[in-house]
Amino acid sequence: MKLNKSIIGMVHVQALPGTPKNKYSLAKICELAVKEARQYETAGLDAVMIENMHDVPYLKGSVGPEITAAMAVVAKAVRDAVKLPLGIQILAGANKEALAVAKAANFQFIRAEGFVFGHVADEGYIDSCAGELMRYRKAIGVENVLVFTDIKKKHSSHAITADVDIAETAEAAEFFLSDGVIITGSSTGKTVYLHELKSLKDKIHIPVLIGSGITAENLSEYWDYASAFIVGSHFKEDGYWENDISDERLKIFMQIVKKLRN
Repeated sequence: MKLNKSIIGMVHVQALPGTPKNKYSLAKICELAVKEARQYETAGLDAVMIENMHDVPYLKGSVGPEITAAMAVVAKAVRDAVKLPLGIQILAGANKEALAVAKAANFQFIRAEGFVFGHVADEGYIDSCAGELMRYRKAIGVENVLVFTDIKKKHSSHAITADVDIAETAEAAEFFLSDGVIITGSSTGKTVYLHELKSLKDKIHIPVLIGSGITAENLSEYWDYASAFIVGSHFKEDGYWENDISDERLKIFMQIVKKLRN
């Protein structure tokens, strides 16, 4: 999978069985995820990522077998429905589980939290996982699955690494074999600091992805500084992540993408 100003649409999978907010059967959850993935494909996006964002409150660093199994079922349903490259994130920081699902469902990439350095997240202290994760990728034979890694991640405190700036963090991620770094704003839907994004230019030789805050209104401002843009909330009705995807918002966004590409 090559990233060349790619637009990656986020499917926020409904709360899975066994989580506090679950209200749908697994079959219905699959149906809704497939519907959103098809909307993205029809709109002309380059890739789709699924994420168990409704599974609040999140577990830390791993999930139960019921979540891994359910995400594999959802992933296979989406894989069968669309031809786009696909990715997965399992919250919070369940990166090995995400790799296992990617292998089972023939996905092309995962989004991994806590890859290098530690930080304090909503769920508590998240330690770095690069060594264990990349050995696991090798062990299960999925070196072809790209591992895109968050750095200075949203919804987190980075006081314990305040003396390590974002460029140094990105360099560490590259050294530890990340396939691309993801930078975000302070929380879901919040914009990335442009000066932080610019600071990565010429510092690393792997793709930079923007993982939050991209809208039709600000895409052009960030276009020259990233290889890919992960977009979820902006595509929803009223720009709110829990709402349904708006075909009109998708259409407007992709019209701007087409202009920028030309």
